[in-house]
Amino acid sequence: MRVLVTGASGLLGRAVAAEFRNSGHEVIGVAFSRAGSGLKKLDLEDSEGVTAFVDQEMPDVVVHCAAERRPDAVEANPDKAQNLNVQVPRLLADLTNDRGILLIYISTDYVFDGTTPPYDVRDKANPLNTYGQSKYDGELGVKALNSSAIILRVPILYGPTLYNGESAVNALIDSVKEAKSSMDHYAIRYPTNGNQNAHERCPQSMHIDTDAQFMYINHAIYIVADVARVIKDLSIKVREEKVFISGVLHFSADEKYTKYEMCQVVAEALGASVDHLKPVSTAPTDAVTTRPYNCQLTNRCLIGIGIDTHCVKLSEWMQVWLRKDQE
Repeated sequence: MRVLVTGASGLLGRAVAAEFRNSGHEVIGVAFSRAGSGLKKLDLEDSEGVTAFVDQEMPDVVVHCAAERRPDAVEANPDKAQNLNVQVPRLLADLTNDRGILLIYISTDYVFDGTTPPYDVRDKANPLNTYGQSKYDGELGVKALNSSAIILRVPILYGPTLYNGESAVNALIDSVKEAKSSMDHYAIRYPTNGNQNAHERCPQSMHIDTDAQFMYINHAIYIVADVARVIKDLSIKVREEKVFISGVLHFSADEKYTKYEMCQVVAEALGASVDHLKPVSTAPTDAVTTRPYNCQLTNRCLIGIGIDTHCVKLSEWMQVWLRKDQE
């Protein structure tokens, strides 16, 4: 398969590109502000440029990972997020529909309000913040323009990073190592991995924005490698095995943690203490953005179509990652 990955310089995009490439597929990775290291520069908000690029490359699959994922940044600049999170998915849906290309659009558990978990694909969306609404609006645009597209909702991700701040989960490593502070022990999360290979390092030549998203509330924490594997397996089923799959799917790990509990996992891996962290068991009252309490997603539909939904355990991955970090 020939696979176009948007946002290929980001945490998930890197893992997706590597997963396909390591499985023998041809990958075209695109980025904009962080293009480099074999990536092609493409402004996704330039509709004519994107159209010409797709026509030139003619991929079998487009995996759309690029997005503004920081809820506080979306609240601060909703118009910019509207372009990237809503208009770009609509453009890609239209282009892929006309050309018979499989589109996999990456969405979020934040389309739900977090009050009645676990959430199935049939449950009604009710975003609490502008970020969740923008991603849901992106979903609606994709559905309207490409009925054959796959929309994959995932929670917060972790995996190999250049800077800990690239992932809200990895960022907790710094919290455990640093000075006394308060730590959320209220919201539930389900961390998921995007790249299981804890021995991997990001290319040192790649610049990573350390002001990455840092979410407080209950989330499924996914390792990006697990997510990348699911995306590859879906692509193979549709493009090579000719199985018709479309619409909304959910993927999430099943381990649940508060941020404070994740800090305990990190501390155990480091042989450190969390005595300097004060667990806060009530909902935050001073947050810039309202976040849902528990957006656990069910894997029912993925399991039903034969997709492997196993996930690496956070504690196991963190032990290997931090041991490597200390070498």
